[in-house]
Amino acid sequence: MERSDIQKLANSYRNFSIATLGSHSALDICEGAKREGIKTTVVCQKGRERTYQKYYSARKRFGKSIGCIDEIMLLDKFSEIATPNIVRQLQKKNAVFIPHRSFSVYVGYDAIENNFEVPIFGNRFLLRAEERTAERNQLYLLKKAGIRVPKSFKPSRIDRLVLVKASEAKRSYERAFFFASSEDEYEERSREMLKKGIITEEGLRNAPIEEFVLGAQYNFNFFYSPLSEELELIGTDTRRQTNLDGLLKLPATEQLEVLKHIRMNNIEIGHIACTLRESMLEKVFDIGEKFVETCRKEYPPGLIGPFALQGAIIPEERGEEIVIFDVSFRLPGSPGVRFTPYTEYLYGESLSMGRRTAIEIKNAFKSRKIGEVIT
Repeated sequence: MERSDIQKLANSYRNFSIATLGSHSALDICEGAKREGIKTTVVCQKGRERTYQKYYSARKRFGKSIGCIDEIMLLDKFSEIATPNIVRQLQKKNAVFIPHRSFSVYVGYDAIENNFEVPIFGNRFLLRAEERTAERNQLYLLKKAGIRVPKSFKPSRIDRLVLVKASEAKRSYERAFFFASSEDEYEERSREMLKKGIITEEGLRNAPIEEFVLGAQYNFNFFYSPLSEELELIGTDTRRQTNLDGLLKLPATEQLEVLKHIRMNNIEIGHIACTLRESMLEKVFDIGEKFVETCRKEYPPGLIGPFALQGAIIPEERGEEIVIFDVSFRLPGSPGVRFTPYTEYLYGESLSMGRRTAIEIKNAFKSRKIGEVIT
């Protein structure tokens, strides 16, 4: 699929709507679009449409418009979105599609890159780089940008506390983390998890083994605008994870007792908006700028719109440093970032990532530069 063909399609739109998959951050995307007066479509899978169709659909109540979803497209499976019939329907709606993690997981990179002939806001070819198995993946890009990342290990070289990031057996898009501080401990823990069916041999074989970074964890949620050629920090947040959050609220002795009976889970279940000491902002923007420049060279046209660098701030002799251990190359599922002050400092009002995305598309369409923000 050539970008020029998608640009030609987008340039043929006389007006436009915003569409996304009914999962992950669809509500954040649609609420932002509605605030900018843009029609919204959510593509849902049967059995998972109730949230969008019943509770957040656009309607009138007491003479006032409420809800942010104008239309639902209902499919048997999310993956059907890349079939010719659904693609044609989205094209007829003049849709600009906003990707998020569920889109990548349920539709797949091959279908997104080769079959989904709908203008995508952002760089569709960067979505694959989230996977550690990709050739020029997120770790490659971070290192290329000169951004500090956790040290990686082979099992035989483990000489400190490490985090093993194996995929879950049942849900390969989630990771079943476990700790080890030696090769023997790695072998013992992995045998235990394999026996219980928590992970698979393949998942273990492909699992990154990284030093455990002990610091204050942050997600830095950025937006890069091709129209202004400027990088913006939309907000910062941290994660809530099951059942780790509950475990951490117990005294240390109780934690040890509980872990004899229950396996720790740190599956992401939500986010908490949080602020950052102002003196750290220059370092945050510095790594963001480096990453934007590297992605521009490695994956032309580079980053477009939302992305997030996820890591920790650790104490060092020369001051605090940022270590990044994960990247999102699309709209992150962090709707609470609107409650951090960083867009207010820039725009005089708080903006969600969904609304900032809608503003960029709206400005691109008005200035006849829609081709610059889609692939």
